[in-house]
Amino acid sequence: MKIVIAGGSGFIGQKLTNALIDDGHEIIILTRKEKTSTGNISYLKWLEEGTTPESQLGNADVFINLAGVSINDGRWNLNHQKQIYDSRMRATDELLKIISALPQKPSALINASAIGIYPSSLDAVYTEESIETANDFLGKTVHDWENKAKQVETYSIRTVFMRFGVVLGNEGGAFPLMSLPYKLFAGGTIGSGKQWVSWVHIADVVRSILFVIENDKIHGPVNVTSPSPIRMKDFGKTIGSVLHKPHWLPVPSFVMKLALGQKSNLVLKGQQVIPQVLMKEGFTFMFPSLNSALEDLLTKK
Repeated sequence: MKIVIAGGSGFIGQKLTNALIDDGHEIIILTRKEKTSTGNISYLKWLEEGTTPESQLGNADVFINLAGVSINDGRWNLNHQKQIYDSRMRATDELLKIISALPQKPSALINASAIGIYPSSLDAVYTEESIETANDFLGKTVHDWENKAKQVETYSIRTVFMRFGVVLGNEGGAFPLMSLPYKLFAGGTIGSGKQWVSWVHIADVVRSILFVIENDKIHGPVNVTSPSPIRMKDFGKTIGSVLHKPHWLPVPSFVMKLALGQKSNLVLKGQQVIPQVLMKEGFTFMFPSLNSALEDLLTKK
């Protein structure tokens, strides 16, 4: 298939591109930087004045939208929040414009999203059928992002919202910072420790996207989390156990709030999220348990 990726140079995008190439697909990456096409990967400039990728794309089977300023980088001041929000809205608007100009429409748009759309809770269990929406910054951002991407359904294009949980990988995301204190013998419970961590290994993120591309019955929200969410206290204890390092130095909530501001909600609050759609459709997780995921990430060279 011919697959167009926006945000292909990011943490998830690079891993996904490699997997798609291994499967023999032709990849077009929309980028702001000048890059030389190699093998099965082509690069087209976009989001810059005078760029018209729609005139160079030809026909494409699937669009994947991973574009947007990372929520893991920088402090969540008002300016950074605006960048996070605006980058997602602008990139999705541009994709809608590109798709509208194509004579032959793609069969699917796979749009990144996040479990931050669900309200934080110590008791609730969320599936794709849950309709509650968080009223904080991340909840509003994800809600508006999905609604904008949903406009592509005007063209009868299958649209999927991949609601990523806490993605565990060594090359990016929040995990390197979460595991670092343990490597320095300073790991411990963050906040109350009762908050849920709905995590997923980066390998299963990539595999789930491939699964959704191939399974044309899947549409709408898809929770991309492992089937075994865990409380933060137990998450930390498992990191310590795998690394054979102590779990002893608690980090109070007020310290995290002082250090990270509103961004501290990413670790001080959480949701118990179940990947009901993936499980129902027969997706098999490579890393269903946290212990197996951490063994892979922390002990393999």
